[in-house]
Amino acid sequence: MKRHVLITFVVFLVSTFQVKAQVRYSGRIETGYQYFQHRTIIYEPEPGFVWKGYNLQKKQNGMNITSINGLTFIDGRLFTGIGVGYLNFEGIEGVAIYGDFEYLPLKYKLSPLVNLKLGYNHIWNQYESGTGTMHTEFGIGLNYKFNEKFGLYVKAGVLMTQQSLLIPLTLGFRY
Repeated sequence: MKRHVLITFVVFLVSTFQVKAQVRYSGRIETGYQYFQHRTIIYEPEPGFVWKGYNLQKKQNGMNITSINGLTFIDGRLFTGIGVGYLNFEGIEGVAIYGDFEYLPLKYKLSPLVNLKLGYNHIWNQYESGTGTMHTEFGIGLNYKFNEKFGLYVKAGVLMTQQSLLIPLTLGFRY
C-alpha cells in the first residue's frame, strides 16, 4: 500500500514538472475596428425617468488598441490571459479589461484560431460618470507563425457591449 502511494506521488510530481516545462509567458498587441450593427436593448422610458439616451447614442463605430498578457499551453496552441485596452467610439473614449482565451487547433505555420473575450468596459459618454457594461466577444481568424514565439493574426467576430452588437475586425501581433 505504501509503495503504491509513493509511486503515485512520484508520477504526479513528474507529470507536474513536465506540464510546467510546457507553460510559458506570451503576449499580444492588437488593434481593431468595430462596425456598429444594432442595439441589443430598446428602451421605452417611463414618465419621470431621467433618460439621456443609449450608451452609444449615435450608433457609433469603434476602434481599439489592446495589450494582452498571459500563458500558453499545449505547445503554444492554447492561450489564456488578461487584456487591457483603449476604446474610442467616434469620440467617446473608454477602457476595457477582460479575460482572453484563444485556441489554435493546428500546429502549422498557418492555422485557424478561435478566440473568446469575457470582461468589462467603461466609456465616458453623455452620462455623468459614463457607463460600464459587460464585454463579450467571440472571434475566428487565421494565425501565421513566423517562428515558435512570434506570429501575426487577423480575426473577425461578434462583440456585445454598451447595449450594442458590433462586428470587430482585428489585426494582432503575438510575442
